[in-house]
Amino acid sequence: MSRTSRWRYKISSYLIMTSWMRCMFPIPVLSVTLLLLYYNNNLMKWKVFHRYNATEERILLLEACNALLNGQKSQFQPTRINSYERYNCQDYIKQNHYITAPLSDEEADFPLAYMMTVHKEFDTFERLFRAIYMPQNVYCIHVDEKASADYLQEVNDFVNCFPNAFLASKMEPVVYAGISRLQADLNCMKDLLKSEVQWRYVINMCGQDFPLKTNKEIVQHLKKFNGKNITPGVLPPGHAVPRTKYVHREDIVHSYVRRTNIQKPPPPHNITIYFGTAYVALTREFTKFVLEDQRALDLLKWSKDTYSPDEHYWVTLNRIPGM
Repeated sequence: MSRTSRWRYKISSYLIMTSWMRCMFPIPVLSVTLLLLYYNNNLMKWKVFHRYNATEERILLLEACNALLNGQKSQFQPTRINSYERYNCQDYIKQNHYITAPLSDEEADFPLAYMMTVHKEFDTFERLFRAIYMPQNVYCIHVDEKASADYLQEVNDFVNCFPNAFLASKMEPVVYAGISRLQADLNCMKDLLKSEVQWRYVINMCGQDFPLKTNKEIVQHLKKFNGKNITPGVLPPGHAVPRTKYVHREDIVHSYVRRTNIQKPPPPHNITIYFGTAYVALTREFTKFVLEDQRALDLLKWSKDTYSPDEHYWVTLNRIPGM
């Protein structure tokens, strides 16, 4: 047996074994890449044929397993079809095992709100959404204004399958470390407060996040804070001081924030600036404060020409005396 033949035999055996194992012992995977072998001048090369998202993979695996167990040949069609286009919304939700009723009274009594900012990789967004989806929660999806029309349409069609999810009413052309990133969350906050869902906490996420805990575990963790916000932060370390000391300009065309040599005035209302994470969990009451209190509005205006204002805005407001 030639070297090429031995490799071909080993690969075929591995694929067959893997197919049987996954049919008998299904395991969740994020993605799969199907590989075809072709030969050129007696040299074996790999060629990526197609990459399926988790939903499509689940469907293909189910079809292949059924055919295998029934002694039939699987009819593989290598054509990319978005799962929610291939099926109507009801079938899509059922096929992908979306949860359609609260799993516990505790979760039903503690609905959450999510703000998700996305701009690329629809498949990744779809997996994230399914992982955090619960029918008692509510979801605001902000699509970068600079994203392609096709991507926006794809997200819109998908979101329309869920009555408790919607696109933000106002989109921002998001620039990394610019005020537009913070404004995207604020736009969703306004929309979420208009929702009929009486959510307890709002959590902001980007499209490439993924949860490490179940919805129930998240609820139980948040309840331990007794109505307090989760906005970890510290007084500004030396390297972060220039972020708010100097004026910064947001360049939307080149998606870049440029620092100038112009010094900023001190923060309004003699507010002490803190620095922390841009990703937070905020109560409904604090969200109203952020959108309505004059101190919050003045700090937002002052922060418009700072660097990465979302890394100081939430944590600073949460540390105003009396909050």
